[in-house]
Amino acid sequence: MASNFPLSAAAPRKRQLLGLPLVVLIALVLAGAGVVAYLELAPRNPAAEVPLTPEARAYVGNLKLADVGMKGTKNYFGQMVVEIAGNITNAGDRDLDTVELYCVFQDGYGQMALRQRVPIVSPKMGGLKPGETKSFRLPFDNMPESWNQKMPQLVIASVKFN
Repeated sequence: MASNFPLSAAAPRKRQLLGLPLVVLIALVLAGAGVVAYLELAPRNPAAEVPLTPEARAYVGNLKLADVGMKGTKNYFGQMVVEIAGNITNAGDRDLDTVELYCVFQDGYGQMALRQRVPIVSPKMGGLKPGETKSFRLPFDNMPESWNQKMPQLVIASVKFN
């Protein structure tokens, strides 16, 4: 009978070892779901949407949008992608680091269907020097069904100087 004792003691230990990975797997799945839920439901950074400073507001008149057009294409997944492209010129005397636009899409009743803030000049692009013109391209693949299919209103949202 003494020979059966080590076998019976090992059996419960084997069950615990087999159950441990399942508990770890469940914990990881729950933790992953929690992270995804937090990222989806957490409020966006409101500090990123700072209104124009008085200095930037005074400079906006020096920024010229030209040759702005819109077209729609289907992407690889069959989704409609709306693309707005154009040029921005810095007619002022200051180097710009960043320029962001609000693209305001409306529905058939003239109400806002979507408002999205997008950069058209960034440090990655090399900024925008006085007298310089750069092209921009803004793809949108999240258009609401209520959108009236017309060009959105483009409003300067942010100007950051070098």
